[in-house]
Amino acid sequence: MAELSFPKRPYRTKGGVHAPHNKNTAHKESLMLPVPSMVALPMTQHIGAPCKPLVKVGDIVDVGQQIAGSDAFVSAPIHASVSGKVKKIDKITMPDGGKVEAIFIESDGEQRLSPDIRPPKVESLSDLITAIRNSGLVGLGGAGFPTSVKLNIPSDKNVDTMIINVAECEPYITSDHREILENSWDVISGIITVKEFLGIHRVIIGIENNKPDAIKALREIADSKVDPEDEIRVLPIKATYPQGAEKILIKACTGREVPVGGLPSDAGCLVMNVGSIAFISRYLKTGIPLISRRLTVDGGCIENPVNVIAPIGTPIKDVIEFVGGYKEQPYKLIMGGPMMGIALPNDDLYILKQNNAILALSEKEAKHHEPTACIRCGKCLDACPMHLQPLELANAADRGDIDGLKFYNAMNCMECGCCSFTCPAKRHLVQNIRVGKALIQKAKREEIASKDKGGKK
Repeated sequence: MAELSFPKRPYRTKGGVHAPHNKNTAHKESLMLPVPSMVALPMTQHIGAPCKPLVKVGDIVDVGQQIAGSDAFVSAPIHASVSGKVKKIDKITMPDGGKVEAIFIESDGEQRLSPDIRPPKVESLSDLITAIRNSGLVGLGGAGFPTSVKLNIPSDKNVDTMIINVAECEPYITSDHREILENSWDVISGIITVKEFLGIHRVIIGIENNKPDAIKALREIADSKVDPEDEIRVLPIKATYPQGAEKILIKACTGREVPVGGLPSDAGCLVMNVGSIAFISRYLKTGIPLISRRLTVDGGCIENPVNVIAPIGTPIKDVIEFVGGYKEQPYKLIMGGPMMGIALPNDDLYILKQNNAILALSEKEAKHHEPTACIRCGKCLDACPMHLQPLELANAADRGDIDGLKFYNAMNCMECGCCSFTCPAKRHLVQNIRVGKALIQKAKREEIASKDKGGKK
């Protein structure tokens, strides 16, 4: 096998925008949130099959105890983030508006660790995948894809490169930045573990060049004796949005392109979020599953912007109160970043595994502009990193034109929002495209149902 080389500089990628960074919390140490009096743990905190409760109302649970799970391949178990009593199991509204079952635990304040917690014994790749499945880990960059599934690479895929995603290109969010500064040894340790079990000999840490202190910290460790074969390199990449998207990051770090409808493994790559890789290192040492996460709390309406480490299931309202509350009533409350995050109706929802930020934006930061007529400037074309035609897609969605949406490759849109961000007419391009993708998926479901019905006849 030919020896893999490391790029001296990132490869050029198409499109993207220069969104304001607003990294107000990058140089503030993360704060530990006090144990909340109640947590709510939804059965869907990941892509894939929802979990089913393994406890009942009245049960006493310990920190780290598995309380929900599923036998489905694409899923991840859920663990108690506080010790206490199961108060109720009831449906709650999720950020996307859907309703799912959730386990409510009333905390006893003791944070008593489950006696079942112990470091897993890992001697093979199969052991590692099983351990990560048991840990409940999902992608902490926001997607929530079960990590055990990601590491279970099909035998026909030749994955030779692991890319650690530290782009963190969304405005405001600095949780990954702080992960590196506060836990850089965990990052490198996790990388070494995964690369050795997968037999990968090239690891590229893709990090935006607006994080010089994090770049320095990673380079100092990667250049030390922990990496004697020099298989881990730090690659500063351009600080533009959406550099953190998997397909864009793969192109920037390797020059390879993921085929339309394909996965990173089709380009010989495995992409891991830096928070996820650091968690793997800690879990293998302690056996403590995913029960908390670091998230950025920021925005013009927040009194004291900071990163907090909060038990999963904590009410968002408690997090806001911990950082000093609101300076003014938010114009828009967002879970995630301002580009791809989800607008929340209020702060009565709960922190999820894949939740990396809560932003309370002022009217100045998030004012809604009425769209005007398209001036055919082509800025949306230039900004689209996926070589799509956003205006044609948006128009096809408006018409309900399924064939047109397919013709213009709507399903290849990553919904990054670059088209809407750059549009001088303030047209709701990405919103319309999202509706168009939903129309395609609905038509596909109806077609399958129709075939099933015909087959039964």
